[in-house]
Amino acid sequence: MPEGHSVHRIARQIERNFVGKTVTASSPQGRFHEGAAILDGLTVREAKAVGKQMFVEFDDQTWLRVHLGLYGAWDFAGEILMDATIASANGRMGQTNQRGTDVEASIFDDAGENSLASIGAPRNTRVNVRMSEQTKGLGDESLQWPPPIVGTVRLRLLTDDVCADLRGPTACEVQTPEEVAAVIAKLGPDPLVGDTTVGEERFVAGVKRRNVAIGQLLMDQSIVSGIGNVYRAEMLFRAALNPHTPGKDVREDTLRAMWRDWVQLLSTGVETGQMMTMDDLDPEAYRRAMAHRDDRHWVYHRAGLPCRECGTEIVLEEMQARKLYWCPRCQA
Repeated sequence: MPEGHSVHRIARQIERNFVGKTVTASSPQGRFHEGAAILDGLTVREAKAVGKQMFVEFDDQTWLRVHLGLYGAWDFAGEILMDATIASANGRMGQTNQRGTDVEASIFDDAGENSLASIGAPRNTRVNVRMSEQTKGLGDESLQWPPPIVGTVRLRLLTDDVCADLRGPTACEVQTPEEVAAVIAKLGPDPLVGDTTVGEERFVAGVKRRNVAIGQLLMDQSIVSGIGNVYRAEMLFRAALNPHTPGKDVREDTLRAMWRDWVQLLSTGVETGQMMTMDDLDPEAYRRAMAHRDDRHWVYHRAGLPCRECGTEIVLEEMQARKLYWCPRCQA
């Protein structure tokens, strides 16, 4: 499932390429026909993410809510203006949590992913860019405009020069401002939305009043927004915290440190497009980590392998039907 950093990146792409433009909206798949008819001919006013949910405002106080769920993704095509809010002017991107390192943006991983370039310096390119859990450049497959419909597209937003296709979301619906406010009110704090100090207090209070395992609470979007399976495992390891510890028993200073860690990790994820959770890598180690997913995490996807810190075999178990990776020694 796409985690918070991906949804923030998608919202920024919508913001940069659609705000102020009138869209042609359609539902080639047919499942969102009525909603698309409402959006058709309206102008985009705003796009924002809160946790794993994205909200796009149109004219007449009409909102689109999208939750990608497990399989949803956006494909962007056309003369895409890439987001530059976190890129340097010369096209190179520094690392938020890497000291003294400046890494070139042209890094492809072993799955063909170039997430640094996908959110780099501003440039007009005729490209297709897939935005979901991993941001994948699909290449310049065709100059046909509008681009052909590929697969089951729930919603297509089209302007004269940019196209966004939504596939496989869990939720895609038109809402009123009141309905949007009600959804957001049920979500836990997001480090990139509102005051981080207020968010920290909400997070700590929400965890401390629950007699539920911290490994479950981190995935509860009413407690904290945006954390998924990867960030959960990595944050628990970085905090040296047993995932089965009841929330009410976790030390307050540990919870505050975890919130601040989430602030950093989410910002880094939005910047790089990768869930980079290892700190203080030298330039070569960082390049390897960006190129190979197995080299950028402490415990995630490392079941049966030795812990990078103590050598103990990493454990894999199920928690709420999701895979949980942790070190039984470092997180005892």
